[in-house]
Amino acid sequence: MNYRLAAGDRKWAESIFEKLNAKLKAECSRLGDIIPYIPRDGHYHDLDTSEGIYWWTNGFWPGILWQMYHATKDETYRKTAETIEKRLDKALESWEGLHHDVGFMWLHSAVANYRLTGSLDSRRRGLHAANLLAGRYNPAGKFIRAWNGDRTGWIIIDCLMNIPLLYWASAEINDPRFSYIAQNHADTALGALVRPDGSCNHIAVLSPETGECLETPGGQGCAPGSSWSRGQSWAVYGFALSFRYTRQQKYLDAAKRIAHYVTANCARNNWISVVDFRAPPEPVKYDSTAAMISACGLLEIASCVDESEKMFYHESAGNLLKAGEKAFADWDIQTDGIIGRGTGSYHGGPEDTEVPIIYGDYFFVEAVLRLLGKDFLIW
Repeated sequence: MNYRLAAGDRKWAESIFEKLNAKLKAECSRLGDIIPYIPRDGHYHDLDTSEGIYWWTNGFWPGILWQMYHATKDETYRKTAETIEKRLDKALESWEGLHHDVGFMWLHSAVANYRLTGSLDSRRRGLHAANLLAGRYNPAGKFIRAWNGDRTGWIIIDCLMNIPLLYWASAEINDPRFSYIAQNHADTALGALVRPDGSCNHIAVLSPETGECLETPGGQGCAPGSSWSRGQSWAVYGFALSFRYTRQQKYLDAAKRIAHYVTANCARNNWISVVDFRAPPEPVKYDSTAAMISACGLLEIASCVDESEKMFYHESAGNLLKAGEKAFADWDIQTDGIIGRGTGSYHGGPEDTEVPIIYGDYFFVEAVLRLLGKDFLIW
């Protein structure tokens, strides 16, 4: 038996879906083949980062479009998503600028397309990206290395959301190598990044020869030992997805432990997420994207537990979504971006502090559609 959405929550979600459709159709018409990230002066600009076509968030706009196409069957969404997917070919062709986030980039573009339309070109793109991700695997340390350059032993909590690309590839071509890599990485992350209380490190520096944990820098949080909220959200959703693909209880247990830590901290602040749960009281910095990702993770956990537990995860997800929408949403169809007050990192500059960010919108869209039963598995 599936959890039944309360009448008031369903009415809220249905009204939000109507607003999403209106705003996103307006953005489609306005943006053309632009790949958005953060709006400036209320409007998106194409590839507006120093990394350009290689930037890790470039898949989230087509992800939004494919979710909306699935929900509405509006061809505008499909055609725009396909245009963006083809633009991303440049990144695959000159692949040296890519790093661990190819899952974010091609699960939401090519693999989504293949799942919904059966496009063989999209399947090839997805498998190409999966091979690039698998190529980053360190067999001695049993982890997928983060970033490029001199970070040979670095792993980050975010990568739990990239390994579903490997689970997909493993099933798609009936080759367990990809799944072995994904599970090895999840196990290493569980040991090196998750603390007993459910909080997480963002980064662990491991010995590339042995996998021994040498250091846990602060990363995008406030400081070493702090609790970067978006990192917690990646862990909630990422471990829940590893449970979906492997059915190994340790992943669900980890997702639930981290979820309880996140919900306890957000509930203390009226279900609004700060950037770091262990930051000093002042200045207060918000990150709405962490709450949107956590909501999706909570809904994933709800799909994995029995009826006695579902309500907690559903209601917590609903609290995060409704509080974030009420506090931060912009429904003006003349401006770009929906959920404001997203923050890239605690010590970042004004350009990515408390602003609308494309992945915040993606996870908000996914969660609302999931509440309504209109989503599809993009991970």
